[in-house]
Amino acid sequence: MVTGGTAGLGYAIALGLAEAGADVVASSRRLEQVENVAAEIEALGRRTLRVTCDVANRASVEAMHDAVLKAFGKVDILVNAAGITHKGPTLESDEADWARVIETNLTGTMRTCQIFGKTMVKAGYGRIINVASMTSFVGFFGVAAYAASKGGVASFTKVLAIELAQSGVNVNAIAPGLFPTDLTASIIMGTPRGDELIARTPMGRFGEARELAGTAIFLASEGASFVTGELIAVDGGFLASGVNQ
Repeated sequence: MVTGGTAGLGYAIALGLAEAGADVVASSRRLEQVENVAAEIEALGRRTLRVTCDVANRASVEAMHDAVLKAFGKVDILVNAAGITHKGPTLESDEADWARVIETNLTGTMRTCQIFGKTMVKAGYGRIINVASMTSFVGFFGVAAYAASKGGVASFTKVLAIELAQSGVNVNAIAPGLFPTDLTASIIMGTPRGDELIARTPMGRFGEARELAGTAIFLASEGASFVTGELIAVDGGFLASGVNQ
């Protein structure tokens, strides 16, 4: 199950998991996008469902959960990739914009983990993979709500991991570096902000969405059976960087 699985990094993860042999349900709020990605998953020979979901609505997440269980009888992997952002000066931000970002990115992740996590615990097995951010570690100018939400995702991941550590359910997070997506392209492509980010990335480039899928496949696999509570950065060296030349 991949929330936010029809666009950006969630889409890359959903297809990567399907290519690795998983049946994948990639969901978002837009039915047309869901149907398009479902067709791609089926073209890879994997099973899927066409289910829309709004992670900001508990009834919507519950309906998606029930549909997945009805079709497949279980859920082994949950990827929380649904997310939004808002850019602007913190002191002038509207509380409604703040609340909208927190509700989707942080509370939406908690909500989905609760609903799917209970089923995983009951089954005695599960892999939960949350999507954090570079802003889980360092400050990015003008995106306070997004940074707060992703800092929360990082902390939430660790707490849930230790709570579920003896249940057979592993909980980890991926922290993507700079990947141009529908969410970020207008902010980082051909902009001074983007130039600064590339300058701070030792590999000297943005990532390609497909480069994130391998980490998700690893965390979803038996190869990660003793890995829980971790935040794995896929960032071209961004967080390791001090002086690059």
